[in-house]
Amino acid sequence: MNKYNLLRISTSRNKRTFLSAVLVISCVISATSCFAQVKPDTNAVGNPFVRDIYTADPSAHVWKDGRLYVYPSHDIAPARGCDLMDQYHVYSTDDMVHWKDHGEILRASQVEWGRPEGGFMWAPDCAYKNGTYYFYFPHPSGTAWNNTWKIGVATSKNPASGFKSQGYIKGLESMIDPCVFIDDDGQAYFYYGGGGTCKGGKLKDNMIEIDGEMRKMEGLEDFHEATWIHKRNGIYYLSYSDNHDVNGKHNQMRYATSNSPLGPWTYKGIYMDPTDSYTNHGSIVQFKGQWYAFYHNSSLSNQDWLRSICVDKLYYNADGTIQKVVPTGAIKSK
Repeated sequence: MNKYNLLRISTSRNKRTFLSAVLVISCVISATSCFAQVKPDTNAVGNPFVRDIYTADPSAHVWKDGRLYVYPSHDIAPARGCDLMDQYHVYSTDDMVHWKDHGEILRASQVEWGRPEGGFMWAPDCAYKNGTYYFYFPHPSGTAWNNTWKIGVATSKNPASGFKSQGYIKGLESMIDPCVFIDDDGQAYFYYGGGGTCKGGKLKDNMIEIDGEMRKMEGLEDFHEATWIHKRNGIYYLSYSDNHDVNGKHNQMRYATSNSPLGPWTYKGIYMDPTDSYTNHGSIVQFKGQWYAFYHNSSLSNQDWLRSICVDKLYYNADGTIQKVVPTGAIKSK
């Protein structure tokens, strides 16, 4: 029953007072359910490893200082779909246990070409080349957000501060989820996708222009979004989230391999089952000799659009295939 129907029940003072109290209590309970669970737990280690704000879509990289950095998107409470995502933070670690929040690095109001209403700062990525960090993010340029997506670029000399918008990559279609992979020879590759299509191509040395044409990545099975590229033992791996539905839970994480960064790709299988979230979005990175899979779930909020980033160890079989990642939860420290 909404508040207008409630007010029609009676005009008596006592009933109005009672109903007002009920509304106040309901608001308090609702706010508590949104925020109480996300307070930092200093007596716990494990997943999710960020607990003071809601985060999703983790993009993980190891930079020249030896630390591992994670660039996630940011869900904003109370939950209202994905349109409120409006800003980015950066987190880093040197031991996979203690995480530092470097604070906010960019928000929609700082994007000069973006939609005036803000919001819609979805899954980002970051790359480093020739002394500069390049932060890539999807954002619409118009009120009609679904067909005005652009891939913005912000740059900095530091991995977790000082980023300034440098416009967007020209000539791209309206798609999301940028991923930038730099090969051993220094050539940078750009990938993005959505709506069942994944495309990739070369970047020019300036890291903000496409070199040649983007082309569809062939050989992927049930691609949805969340392209990620990593390389191991000379083999390129393209991982992504799919459209699969298992008992009402979506987005398994799949992968394919190739001898070339632009394919064609050979589909290999599922490396992660659905979490408790409607979505998933991951990255794979090696840190201090161990491979890790980053992803998100909804374990702090139990709401699909208030997500939290997690990480677990990832292992390969002798033939280079990926073993299923087993998500772990928080472990109380003594």
